This record gives sequence, structure tokens and C-alpha cells, in this order.
Amino acid sequence: MQRPSGRRPDQLRDISLEAGASLYAEGSCLAKFGNTHVLVTASLEENLPSWMRGQKRGWVTAEYGMLPRATHTRGRREAASGKQSGRTQEIQRLIGRGMRSVVDLTALGERQITLDCDVIQADGGTRTAALTGAWVALKQACLVLQAEGLITQNPLKAQVAAVSCGIYQDTPVLDLDYQEDSSAQADANFVLAQGLGLVEVQATGEERPISEDELLSLLSLAQKGCERLFAAQRAALGL
Repeated sequence: MQRPSGRRPDQLRDISLEAGASLYAEGSCLAKFGNTHVLVTASLEENLPSWMRGQKRGWVTAEYGMLPRATHTRGRREAASGKQSGRTQEIQRLIGRGMRSVVDLTALGERQITLDCDVIQADGGTRTAALTGAWVALKQACLVLQAEGLITQNPLKAQVAAVSCGIYQDTPVLDLDYQEDSSAQADANFVLAQGLGLVEVQATGEERPISEDELLSLLSLAQKGCERLFAAQRAALGL
């Protein structure tokens, strides 16, 4: 089996996480997974959705979108149609759940952090790149809260990252680009919290079912890939 990119089955694309990529946001990260580029910004708001008020805890949420020329042809802005697609809603909920899984919302206090994930360029794995970059942006925003004396303890309990895996030409492979993803026999997205385990798994048999052994192989690849992503997150923040 030869991957189109020439990578080994267990090899990530070239990964770059640039913290502080946005001048004004409390936290930001330009995440690059090969040719997939996502800008994530974290914004602090000293207010909460009405349904959360009075609960003495905060909230972390995410919004996701693709720029019109993130792909080979121009896509219409979803704002122009007046509603988000089901795919967009599903991805931003995934990112929000992933972040909240490692946040002590009580320690955050009665405030909200919104993570805006904008896909500049797409070549597969936009949700995993967005989620991995979102943790870097969220960490920066939490450090700002601590530095300003607005919270007394770090609300982040662990790192969280995500990576895609799939069955390509009957071989489990890590971090699919678009060419592989579009012809994979099966694909999956794994969200992992360092030291805590799985947060979420999305797995689909595209051309055939996934065997138990294959699923375990994909999980093993994801665990190894996320360890590398955790190291890249720490390096981006100088930790």
C-alpha cells in the first residue's frame, strides 16, 4: 500500500500550531495539518446564555465555518443563506464538547469563552485541526483570566486533541488528507484527553464494515498521533 502523500501509515502530516496568531483575541492559534489551515480565536465574555445564569459556573462553546475559497471551488457563505448546514452544527458541537470535557466550569466562574474556528484552507481533517488548535487558544484565554486575577485556579484539567484515521486500501492509516478521505473504505475521528482517555469517537464504514481488530488498530494510531499533537500544543505555548 502506497499513500498518495508518500507518508507511512502511522505518520502525521506536517503539523504547525502557531499560538497568538491573532492580535486582539484573548487566545488564538493558527493550526496547520498539512494543507488544512484553521484559524481559531478565543473570546472572553463576562456574561452567559440566559439558561446558564445563576448556576455559579461558566461555559465554553465553539463556532465553526469555512471561508468561501477554502476548497477548490467557491462555496457560498452560510450567513448568506440565513442558516448553518447540519455539518457545520455537528462540527462546532463536537469542538465544544471536546473543550468542555477538560474544563472545570465552576473554576471558570460565571463567564463564557467562545472559540471561533475559521477554515482558511481545507484538505481533509478540518474538524480535528480546529479542535486541536482550539485547546491552544483556550489555554491562552485561561492564562489571561489568571493573570488579570479574575480566577484563582486554572480551569483546564488536561490537554485535548483530535486526529482522523481510516482504512485506506485495506490498511489502517493516520491523519487522512482529502485524497485519502474521499476514497477511504472507512474513516474515523478520535478526540482524546491526555491521561484521561477517549472523549469522543466518530467512525463510519464507507465501503464496508470496520472489523473489531481494525477499530483497535485505528485507536492505537489515534493514541500515538494525539501524543504527538499534545507535544505540539505544549511547544506552541512554550510549556
